Amino acid sequence: MPTPDAIPTQAAPPTPIATGPDARSWPAWALELATHYRSNAASQFILFGNINDRCVLPIPAAGAASGDPTIGGLSDFLLRVLMQPFQVVLSYDLGNGLRIEKGAEIMTQWPPMRDGAPLPRAPREAIEALTRYFRFCANLARLGKPATHIGVIIKAAHLVVPAIPGSLNYDLSALAMLIREWGTEDLLVSQPIATLLLTDNLNDLHPLLVNNPRAAQLQIPQPAETEVTPALLVFSRLYPTALRHFANDLPSLGAQLAGATISSVESMLKLKEYKKEAVLPQDLVRLKKELVERDCNDLIEFIETRRTLEDMSSQPKLKARLREDIALWRQGDLQAMPMGYLVCGPIGTGKTYMVECLAGEAGVPVVKIKNFRDKWVGSTEGNLEKIFRLLHALGRCFVFVDEADQALGKRDSGSNDSGLSGRIYSMIAKEMSNSENRGKIVWILASSRPDLIEVDLKRPGRVDIKVPIFPTTNAREGFDLLRALCKRRGLVVAEESFPELEAQIPNLLTAGAAEALAVKAYRTQRTQKLDSLSAVKESLKDYQAPISRDVMEFQIRIAVNEATDWEFVPPPLQHLRDS
Repeated sequence: MPTPDAIPTQAAPPTPIATGPDARSWPAWALELATHYRSNAASQFILFGNINDRCVLPIPAAGAASGDPTIGGLSDFLLRVLMQPFQVVLSYDLGNGLRIEKGAEIMTQWPPMRDGAPLPRAPREAIEALTRYFRFCANLARLGKPATHIGVIIKAAHLVVPAIPGSLNYDLSALAMLIREWGTEDLLVSQPIATLLLTDNLNDLHPLLVNNPRAAQLQIPQPAETEVTPALLVFSRLYPTALRHFANDLPSLGAQLAGATISSVESMLKLKEYKKEAVLPQDLVRLKKELVERDCNDLIEFIETRRTLEDMSSQPKLKARLREDIALWRQGDLQAMPMGYLVCGPIGTGKTYMVECLAGEAGVPVVKIKNFRDKWVGSTEGNLEKIFRLLHALGRCFVFVDEADQALGKRDSGSNDSGLSGRIYSMIAKEMSNSENRGKIVWILASSRPDLIEVDLKRPGRVDIKVPIFPTTNAREGFDLLRALCKRRGLVVAEESFPELEAQIPNLLTAGAAEALAVKAYRTQRTQKLDSLSAVKESLKDYQAPISRDVMEFQIRIAVNEATDWEFVPPPLQHLRDS
């Protein structure tokens, strides 16, 4: 990996970005930024993603031993490390206005600064002032004056020039054009000027900036193990009590906390240190879950399960196929793994239950995407970006989308939602088909109406395996299901009781309906003091299916025709396959 010791420009002496070997410890995005600038490939950079997190700075803090790194925010890294060699460094945000971070004496050469006028705070005035200053310095350089190396950081750029889909806001567009010219206008590009725009999500930023082909977009991902472990080394000096159990094995702790932000890890350690408690190995799963869910603003949740495929009492062919996939996953044969599963079947057949069993068998996190839609313009797309960043940081995981026919959007959403559904569809379709995710992120879509899911989302390369889940097809299956659910509540029904109950067992019994019957039988036993068999008989009297037979058969037919493997369909249902 190259060390960006200097950043050359066409019209000015090289500007050093890194000093010595410290650059080798930089995150990948910072090295890429330096390489782009050195090569003159770009002078404007959009940094998006995990921009509000903290990171390890390869410089000592005040009073620290020489060579000891410290922890700081992204702005600290940009100002104290990346842009340290620049002569003038400016920053702007809505709260503080335009600020001179470095080089105030040099800026006094600019006539407006000599007059002592305050620096502007409003976005329009601040951006115009920066543009005039850039051109002033560029014109001086054309006259033979020494070039001034300038760095500018626009913090929370999505608040300065936000994206407002479906509207024509000429003032915002004019502001975006001015910022865009910083990286495209020949006069400015020829000078050693680096402009950095910081935003949480690309979808929140004005499209004139996002779609600028001459601006480099660099994602700051969720911290990986290689970033969490160095931070823990710094924290071990600050919070020795909290980390005493891992004092000699910080890399192991770093691997288990990968995906959580450095800020959330530090907050957790501060609380532990204050309470004089240590982080214990048995706490890590719970702590990781809490940290990640909090970082993602409740957009996701982890499904906790102790079930395995042994807890599925039917469809042996399906269980065998799923176990084969899991075995390949454990062997590291990722190219043989499906990109995703579609679990379909009538309401109440246990689609979510099957996902929990699959996750418990595989022993990997199951992330359920919650309601990411938001009433604010652009927020829904930004929420999806956050979710995708987190999934990449987790490594191997299942991503569960329930009611997928409603959650995943439509290719053509019409005018009812200003195109939001179509944009959601496009983002999810792109992420699901990313071949780099094979064997790392496995999508599991669940729906009782898979016919309403866009065909493109169900194609191979996004969903390779379509798994149908069916209700019982005969009295024997229904008896076994009901008997197993009753047993969980202490109602023991003997195997020999089947002939006595056979006539009462309903056909097409779903797991949800059987669960309700088991609860009813338990209640009957407790209130009427009956034996288990009599309680079950009583619960089956006057049974009414929760779903009409027409709806049940319609959803069964859909699931039959969605199945990717004919062996997944029980013989009694195979006649429902369309010719």
